[in-house]
Amino acid sequence: MNHIWDKIFLALLIIGGLNWGLVGIFEFDLVAWLFGGAASVLSRIVYILVAISAIWCSTLLFRLGDETSEEIRAVG
Repeated sequence: MNHIWDKIFLALLIIGGLNWGLVGIFEFDLVAWLFGGAASVLSRIVYILVAISAIWCSTLLFRLGDETSEEIRAVG
């Protein structure tokens, strides 16, 4: 079940990263443009979801190491 959440949050994190790339390169905030400005409720929800995704995906750094260790123990 965690793998589904991992993929959802990773997709949101990629969207957020691409949006920040657009902001940095072109000074264009796609999320704000799509949802009526950076202060709109929908834009803020997207920003919050991206932030939650970043927190969730940061746990992957620790979980991936644990899964690899378990696989090595199962094979060995």
